Amino acid sequence: MHSVVERELELKLVLSPERSIPVPARLTYRTDDPYAVHITFHIGSEHPVNWTFARELLVEGVFRPCGHGDVRVWPTTVDGHAVVLMALTSPDGDALLEAPTAQVSAWLERTLRAVPPGSESEQLGIDAGLAELLTPTPADDLYLRDPWGSDESDGQ
Repeated sequence: MHSVVERELELKLVLSPERSIPVPARLTYRTDDPYAVHITFHIGSEHPVNWTFARELLVEGVFRPCGHGDVRVWPTTVDGHAVVLMALTSPDGDALLEAPTAQVSAWLERTLRAVPPGSESEQLGIDAGLAELLTPTPADDLYLRDPWGSDESDGQ
């Protein structure tokens, strides 16, 4: 059985050092997709904006700068409050988002309890699936048997 860990929160879209606007968002973690976190931004349009990236990236980004390319995450302090900044880059544009560290950390802690680090592959069932595929069946005996027998005769 798979479970989902969600959290609604308000992020800030940073427009400039002096100006930001609130953006309602939903953090989602699914145990059937154990390596990823999903963030849905409700930006007032017909369709929300969805981002998916490695859970490990967000966990590390709470403590130190990490990531490169499309997703970068780092901790900082704004007006005396601990926040996590997320820089997202896509062909449609760039966004710098600010999230409260305490809320993100509490949600991440719940995801880490649901699937501890290092146990993600167990959730995918890869080992069990491979074992099932590689287990010999009675039909394998027929397939592997030499249909022509040996060239050596028993009586000589």
